[in-house]
Amino acid sequence: MRNIIGVDISKDRLDVFALADRTYHQFANDQHGIRALIRQLGKLDQPLVVFEATGAYHRRLEASLAKHAVHFHKINPRQSRRFAEATGRLAKTDRVDAAMLARMAAALSLSPQTPKAETHHDLRELLVARRALVKDLATGKAREKRALQPVVRRQITKRLRLAESQIAELEREILDRINDDPELCARFNILLSIPGISEITAFTMLVEMPELGTMSNKQAASLARLAPVSRQSGKWQGKEHIRGGRRELRRALYMPALSAMRFNPDLKTMSETLAARGKPAKVVITAVMRKLIVLSNILVAAGREWSPNQA
Repeated sequence: MRNIIGVDISKDRLDVFALADRTYHQFANDQHGIRALIRQLGKLDQPLVVFEATGAYHRRLEASLAKHAVHFHKINPRQSRRFAEATGRLAKTDRVDAAMLARMAAALSLSPQTPKAETHHDLRELLVARRALVKDLATGKAREKRALQPVVRRQITKRLRLAESQIAELEREILDRINDDPELCARFNILLSIPGISEITAFTMLVEMPELGTMSNKQAASLARLAPVSRQSGKWQGKEHIRGGRRELRRALYMPALSAMRFNPDLKTMSETLAARGKPAKVVITAVMRKLIVLSNILVAAGREWSPNQA
């Protein structure tokens, strides 16, 4: 039995389940608690720690595991919940979830993941903050149009100006962080060389898909939620649809695809050909989005910028 350790992470504590001897432990989700957990893991032979992605709550644990060279695997919460339901475990408590994560790792033979650089975590936090402000800005503009009282309109206008300045500040910080990292800066410039991809799209791609340039084109399309999924049973053949993957990355590629259909000569030809074949507009846009992510993956892997006739 491998030393698989399931960890359910909450704001204040870590619930830990060791699969080998089926024991439970609890640690505080702070520096002292994580140090105690690391000391206990140091007594085991090559443990694999499995936990769910929980935003800010898991970041300190992930960084500590990477610092002490402890293998770990971070799981999508939706996938772990579906695994639990598939095994008939409908109850959901911290202890149950910790045990379920360990059993899932064993059943699926999950392998250790490569730790991401601290710069990546910082950029993700900045990007998430920018995304929240963009949503607030859109909501505020809608409220401003409906407001009738002058004082309400003035207050909304002030908040909109503040949100715009904060978005600009976050974008400058993101670009500064990228420029300070030679490898990130090189990849960023490669993405910017592709017609249709703006600075915002480029740094979104770097944050949402740090694996860009290290995987196959099919994997890149699948991770971006742009690979059609087959639906077939016996003689029945259903329509293929895109599903799964990283939703925010797919959203970030929508407007660049529309731009590329106008200004990228190769993708413009491709979109016109698909439209001439009678493909629906959404199918054409999705195909262009998929081509953009595949092209980005190829260029980043090769370490070269875009030039015509590479699409």
